[in-house]
Amino acid sequence: MSNSTTAKPQSIKIALVAYPGAREAALSGLEDLFYTANFLAQRDERYRQHFATQRIEQGEELLFKDDTQSTFDALLLPPSLQSFRLTPALASFVDGVKAQHAGGALICSVCAGAFVLAETGLLNQRRATTHWDLAEMFQQRYPEVMLDTDKILIDHGDIMTAGGLTAWMDLGLNLIERFAGPSLMLAVARYFLVDPAGREQRHYRRFSAPMRHGDEAILKAQHWLQRHYSDSISVSQMAAQSTLSERTFLRRFQQATGYKPSEYLQQLRIDNAKEQLELSTTTVDHIAWNVGYQDSTAFRRTFAKIVGLTPTEFRKRFAVESMNR
Repeated sequence: MSNSTTAKPQSIKIALVAYPGAREAALSGLEDLFYTANFLAQRDERYRQHFATQRIEQGEELLFKDDTQSTFDALLLPPSLQSFRLTPALASFVDGVKAQHAGGALICSVCAGAFVLAETGLLNQRRATTHWDLAEMFQQRYPEVMLDTDKILIDHGDIMTAGGLTAWMDLGLNLIERFAGPSLMLAVARYFLVDPAGREQRHYRRFSAPMRHGDEAILKAQHWLQRHYSDSISVSQMAAQSTLSERTFLRRFQQATGYKPSEYLQQLRIDNAKEQLELSTTTVDHIAWNVGYQDSTAFRRTFAKIVGLTPTEFRKRFAVESMNR
């Protein structure tokens, strides 16, 4: 008789870090996700892993004391809806995260949890993601991090960052796949009725025009573009609104907004097209014309490049009428 059914499961130790402001919903959701993985694993002798989750309420719990506390296999920094401030209480969590990483733990963040992770310096010179609406604030605070908010998940092997508030699901499934294999991950995804693959944050992101840069001349041009984005617009017309020379305008516009003027105009047009695709039954060709594209093929190509979906795919996924079916 095989002893495989009596072999002790491999324990995967997961720290769920309840730092000040961490969302209870995400903490509980992650606990449920790993509990379900254990529940399903018990049904199939192929799975020899058991996920042991522990909530960490104080930063000192993550610090090594007399070499008696072992490293976690993975440490998760959940999302938060609070503005990030490095208080003394939060600083102890930052020190603990660095200690766990030094001991070999996989460090993960979701949404605003990336601010805690960035405070450790571990993200410097690395690609990372957070919620798209936090991008401007994050880049101002941590300019050495290569932020990419197109992605839901960025995995460096020892550090993993996830984007939006509910991206804890993507992160949790990724960890189940890493430690227990794709079969159990897919079983958990089916149990939760979620699609485990193919999501990107750019599918959901809305363009948030940078307006707090302090350059009044560029701000004038931006306000004008908000009203005239559907017109046929040249760079010289944009520069005229700022009363700057074209060369100076190009330099200062990119410095202030992070975009070339042509890229900024594309973002405005595509964002308005997304709204029309969501809320109307207007044809794609007509929407292209409405937002300033005379060539619908060029519109489709630009839309797919920015959003990661074709206009038709986007409408099928996000249109209000499709959600009500």
